[in-house]
Amino acid sequence: MAMFTVSHRAKRLVFSSILCLCFWFLPTGFSATAWAEHEGKIQVLLLGDSTTEGSVPRRLKPAGPHLEQMLESLLAAEGNLPAVRVINSGLSGEYIERLFSSGRYDRDVAKLPGLDYIFIRYGLNDRARRENFEVNFPLDFHQLLARLREDHPRARLIPMTVIPYADEAASQQMNDLIRQVGSAEKLEVFDIYPAYAAALEQGPNMLNYRRFPLASIPEKYHPLVKPYVNGPSVEVMDNELDAVLGHLPGWYRDRHPNLAGYNVIAVETAKFLTEKLRPN
Repeated sequence: MAMFTVSHRAKRLVFSSILCLCFWFLPTGFSATAWAEHEGKIQVLLLGDSTTEGSVPRRLKPAGPHLEQMLESLLAAEGNLPAVRVINSGLSGEYIERLFSSGRYDRDVAKLPGLDYIFIRYGLNDRARRENFEVNFPLDFHQLLARLREDHPRARLIPMTVIPYADEAASQQMNDLIRQVGSAEKLEVFDIYPAYAAALEQGPNMLNYRRFPLASIPEKYHPLVKPYVNGPSVEVMDNELDAVLGHLPGWYRDRHPNLAGYNVIAVETAKFLTEKLRPN
């Protein structure tokens, strides 16, 4: 009888250990927050084009805080979340096919260690530069997701919609294709478009920097704009020169986010991630 009791307890111990192991290796659809934690931190990768990179705000205000820094700070401010490191791997002018053909995916993305969440925001340059966009963009997106799953099997993949950069019809076309890809891949799509559009209602030009050809500015203003000249362009973070030059046709044409725009993206991304990271 004693031998049976010991054996029964041993079986229960083994069974409990198996349950613990099963819980540790839950698939990414479950409530675990980290699957590839690296150096004690959850790692988040931001993958996308110029509206992810923010090259002009980085040039105008190198100290930032920029998108990845603001996102880290917002998550840290919650106080009850695990430590997070955010890696910004956006590149101006990039589209998915070019990410691969340029070799940048293999160089900058494939071998990153310990990624837990990967946000993917493409579409603007794909629509402008990829031939047969409606067919090739979804195919490219599926290819990217397949490579990310292969190289980062423990990461949760999160397709994102584009921000309001193009007109509404073009934006809807891109975002509909992104949602179709997400649905086919059974992935949650992070829809950043509505929140960014709502923020723009407070002022249609408050979230974009001004980049304007110096040659198109009357010569009498050239001494005034000299501190803002970069190459052939004048670059201003926000509305600083609007009173002087806002009357020039095309002054507000560039729709890339300024730091205020990136902060909108950071705030909404932090809300999205907090729901995933907050302990149950």
